Amino acid sequence: MSSTDKNNTVDVQVFIDSQPVSAFQWRILLLCFLVTAIDGLDTAAIGFIAPALREHWQIGAAELGPVLGAALIGLMLGAFMAGPLADRFGRKRVLLLSVACFGVFSLAAAFAQDLHTLALLRLLTGLGLGGAMPNAITLTSEYCPQRRRSLMVTGMFCGFTLGSALGGVVAAQLLPLFGWRSVLVLGGVLPLALLPVLILALPESVGFLARRQPAAAQAILERIGLLPVGCQSVRIDEIVEHQSPVRQILAEPLRRGSLALWLAFFMSLLIIYGMTNWLPLLVKDTGLSLSQAALISALFQIGGTIGALCLGAAMDRFDPHQVLVIALFGGAGCLFAIGQLHDDYVLLGLSVAGMGFCISGSQVGANALVAAFYPTSSRATGVSWAHGVGRIGSVCGTFGGALLVDAGLSFEMLFAVLMLPAIVAALAILFKGVQAGNQLRAEAPIPL
Repeated sequence: MSSTDKNNTVDVQVFIDSQPVSAFQWRILLLCFLVTAIDGLDTAAIGFIAPALREHWQIGAAELGPVLGAALIGLMLGAFMAGPLADRFGRKRVLLLSVACFGVFSLAAAFAQDLHTLALLRLLTGLGLGGAMPNAITLTSEYCPQRRRSLMVTGMFCGFTLGSALGGVVAAQLLPLFGWRSVLVLGGVLPLALLPVLILALPESVGFLARRQPAAAQAILERIGLLPVGCQSVRIDEIVEHQSPVRQILAEPLRRGSLALWLAFFMSLLIIYGMTNWLPLLVKDTGLSLSQAALISALFQIGGTIGALCLGAAMDRFDPHQVLVIALFGGAGCLFAIGQLHDDYVLLGLSVAGMGFCISGSQVGANALVAAFYPTSSRATGVSWAHGVGRIGSVCGTFGGALLVDAGLSFEMLFAVLMLPAIVAALAILFKGVQAGNQLRAEAPIPL
């Protein structure tokens, strides 16, 4: 079917798929990349300054747990709220509000005078962080051609892992010179500086506009490529749903896929945030210096960035479910290796980088998978709620890490325990892939 069937209207996705990627689309990807990079730096900052907080206030790991987990609770709440709001009011509006929120409260957190105030301000920071990331993913995916969607979405999301890695490098430099407050100041100034650029240069989702303001959507498509002669309007070639976005993602035929994705996000983010918050402390306790621990931890994020790009490219070429399942099982093996090789600095670094490649890289790939799974009318909610459930896992990873550290488990045993959620995440994606295959076979025409 041509893109100008149905009374000379252009189907938005068919048109985007038929065009080369324009400079306009690359600009959107770059802006969302910057949002996720600052998001990643701000999210990881508290983990990198955790040793300095312990020394500043003379506290143990259990007392530090609420501060580390506060932002993650905010991330969870922000994700659950942001998706339905974005499906109703637009991706751009909610994204801008989220960036302003985490910028203001991160800056305020730098001036906290006690643990309770710091925890509250990190909770409020998390509300903005939780809303920004899923909307950046949704907005990017809706401007990507299907043939390159996984690579472009994972490439954009690499901003998060790169920003997290930059947080480790920056923390290693700023902590000795200016103390832990300077890291939070940077996490507040950067998003507030980016906000005016986003207001002026970032467009609303063309898919969202196609249902509400077709003329505005048509003007945006003209910036991507030359519209066919005779085009009078634009459309989204999807069944119009009158249910709320939340009801859509929990009803058939999306329910089983949603539950499988939620389980995978929960388990993956449990590992990722457990490592982000506790790996610097765990590695430092093996006898390495604070700077060495920060650099080893940064390898986790660097490995995740490389893994996201490699896995994203593989997902566009092969079955995306199979790619992610293999990566997650590989991540379980790397976790086991970390526990066994912690006495060797080089092998430990390689194992941490490999764990980042497989676990963090597959989680980034899962973002492309979830964005492609949902229709436009519920995509922001689907992506955000997957992240919201994942944030529950991140909270469990953070608080559970505190309990495991205080329980006195050996380094080897702790990382053996962490293999289990990686295996469960792999099985959840495998189930999702089987369900997708069954649906395709059910929808295929019966040969005569």
